[in-house]
Amino acid sequence: MRPTRLIGTVLGTLALAAVPALATPAASGAVAYPSSMAAAGDSITRAYDVNWLGFLRDNPAYSWSTGTVAGVSSEYSRLVALAPGISGHAYNDAKTGAKMVDLDGQLGTAASQGAKYVTILMGANDVCTSSISTMTANSVFASQFQQALNNLVHKDPGVEISVSSIPNIYQLWNVLHTNPSAVSTWRTFGICQSMLSSSNTEAQRQQVLAQENADNAALESVCGLTAGCRWDAYAANRVAFTQSDVSTVDYFHPSPSGQQKLAAAEWAAGYWGS
Repeated sequence: MRPTRLIGTVLGTLALAAVPALATPAASGAVAYPSSMAAAGDSITRAYDVNWLGFLRDNPAYSWSTGTVAGVSSEYSRLVALAPGISGHAYNDAKTGAKMVDLDGQLGTAASQGAKYVTILMGANDVCTSSISTMTANSVFASQFQQALNNLVHKDPGVEISVSSIPNIYQLWNVLHTNPSAVSTWRTFGICQSMLSSSNTEAQRQQVLAQENADNAALESVCGLTAGCRWDAYAANRVAFTQSDVSTVDYFHPSPSGQQKLAAAEWAAGYWGS
């Protein structure tokens, strides 16, 4: 301390004593992690049909968002490694078959659970329908998404939200449409016939792709207008799934390696990945 008069020393000591202990460079640079999280979405987030051991059922332990299987390296498992206090406080509120109209109810459940971080991967079932004519209208899709986010933020203004883009369904068709087992399975079980029907023309597939692109644009726009919402900048949509990344149960849902790819992409695009 440099020399000074007694009164200056006293006043300086009092001023230092008044500074809060948290106002330090280390504290101000600390990363804040959530104490709890929840996942909203559909069968992808429920890890439906992930492998033959999980035949025709949900397998949430493999979920890219809240899964606990080590090989998947879910967002939850990554957060546990960084902030152990979140352990045991992850909820998978996604529902197999869910569409955007169901998001509001799922986010209401997440809010009631006190989730401070929420992942959303929703929209594949609004595009993947029995036919092109039954896809959810883009304006309806956007309105339903906006209402769901508004209601969540109203319930918890401090919640952190991560919104994923819809995975590229055309890319899935492109990878597997020459696989006889995949084509037969899609036809037999009526899977995503709007895109995957063997009778579709390329023009029809491009129509479905355009619808998916419009829905992704709506997700980006609405998220950008919502406090605490982070868009993945098309990270999920850009994941290049190979045949081994897709379940051989239905040739539609991600396999364990597909879930791992999705987890890695979404983590890198999220709040803490960078």
